[in-house]
Amino acid sequence: MKGQKGYLLVDGSGRTGFALSGLWQRLVRWHELSRERRMLATLSDEALKDIGLSRADVDGETHQHFWSDPLGKGR
Repeated sequence: MKGQKGYLLVDGSGRTGFALSGLWQRLVRWHELSRERRMLATLSDEALKDIGLSRADVDGETHQHFWSDPLGKGR
């Protein structure tokens, strides 16, 4: 459009615009994982039992790196 300023991101593969979008999606996913792990750690033992988890399961999950995505989303 006339008068608009902007730029086009080009990565080495010749694709345009996808690198920035993918990076943003990955950052959002990492933030979600971090938030979910913090919330999981606050649940009581009774609530964990209701969803089929033990405190050891939660401890193992909360000590994961923020980029460790068990579902592989954000790739």
